Amino acid sequence: MSEVKFFYGENIPLEMHKVRIVQKLNLLPVEHRQKAITEAGNNTFLLKNRDVFMDMLTDSGVNAMSDKQMGAMMVADDSYAGSETFTRLEQKIVEIFNKKFFLPAHQGRACENIISQVFIKPGQIVPMNYHFTTTKAHIMLNGGSVLEIPLDEALNVNSSFPFKGNMDVEKLKMAVEKHGPGNIAFVRLEAGANLIGGQPFSLENMQEVRQVCEAFGIMIVLDASLLADNLYFIKTREEQCRDMSIREITRALSELSDIIYFSARKLGNARGGGICTNDETLYMKMRELVPLYEGFLTYGGMSVREMEAIAVGLDETMDENMINQGPQFIAFMTEELLKKGVPVVTPPGGLGCHLDAMRFVEHIPQNEYPAGALAAALYIASGIRGMERGTMSEQRDEDGNEPFSDMELVRLAVPRRVFTLSQIKYALDRICWLYENRKLIGGLKFVSEPKILRFFFGRLEALSDWQTKLVKKFKEDIGDSL
Repeated sequence: MSEVKFFYGENIPLEMHKVRIVQKLNLLPVEHRQKAITEAGNNTFLLKNRDVFMDMLTDSGVNAMSDKQMGAMMVADDSYAGSETFTRLEQKIVEIFNKKFFLPAHQGRACENIISQVFIKPGQIVPMNYHFTTTKAHIMLNGGSVLEIPLDEALNVNSSFPFKGNMDVEKLKMAVEKHGPGNIAFVRLEAGANLIGGQPFSLENMQEVRQVCEAFGIMIVLDASLLADNLYFIKTREEQCRDMSIREITRALSELSDIIYFSARKLGNARGGGICTNDETLYMKMRELVPLYEGFLTYGGMSVREMEAIAVGLDETMDENMINQGPQFIAFMTEELLKKGVPVVTPPGGLGCHLDAMRFVEHIPQNEYPAGALAAALYIASGIRGMERGTMSEQRDEDGNEPFSDMELVRLAVPRRVFTLSQIKYALDRICWLYENRKLIGGLKFVSEPKILRFFFGRLEALSDWQTKLVKKFKEDIGDSL
């Protein structure tokens, strides 16, 4: 892993790319930002992009593509069946993952739909290192349930443990013994547990999980959407892997998996997804659902131009100086906020910098959605759109009870090769100002609450006039806009 050291000045991450195409951004005056978040129902998903200055909602589908990806899109074969574009993508999957069978799909949750429909029977459980929102929804819609068995350390927001995404192997054994192998649909590992701060698992942990699954005849499904970050952390944090190449680590993880699926909106920096396996029986069970839900087997609901970009993007993911960009910028953000006493998830993970709303706005109870309130406040103070990853991202049980999330986080995603260091520093400045004025932030309540994935569509309102007070304080300290 190459590193650049500065002789003078601060220790900062270095962009390993140059900017050749730019897109204009807008930074609205603070009163306009307050109006925009109110009209969006205090839900950052419902903000219009024209009202957003820095979009840190997600890295899904918004990572910058390379010149090689853009060039590859010009040679796409748009044949409905038998496309050469599909063949090139399939060959790249074989090269990188050593999986013979590949099924294209339009994105990761489409893969989850197919896998859940095929392999989950009513009453079965799916043990996993931690759930993701759409994964859990698909499992439940097909009559299954999620059993989270992360290490206890995973839920410790402040930690130095390098692999908080590890599965607790002893708890996995106990779960199999309790429920029986036949009642477990599969074991799912998420490379970079999203909802606990993009925390990675180790190669050693996956090897241990594999031993348990082999002993009981249970298959392993790997969600590789955030694999790029996880590869970086394995390479830099796991002693046994320091001398392995990124390709070798990828192959090692792949060999431990029965099925791999991914969202190319994250892995590959384009828009699409896919499922791959070496087991022809598993492949044939899933194959018939692709034409039903996605499209023919050689495009699977994707644009062939995007498929060409994915093939190149997967290849670029094997470049150590590409996959280090996100984690290094996230680590910089995290460390700078720690210096100012701002509560964040540690150690720095992948995907984004995560604010700990439990401590940031500790005066707001969980039934008033502290992470959602903090995300709304941050938009008002900065024009930055983050994502609530807390109780709002859960859903009520069958009796209408509100399950509180293990963590209340605001995720500030860092799309790859998108933001400059000065923009990151702007974000840090506004977060620190907000932390100093955190007592002004109040809670929220739902006024429109969907039953499924409510964080996408739900609308909330402030429980008091705290947003007006926040705007007043902002104008006193900073001014109307910049």
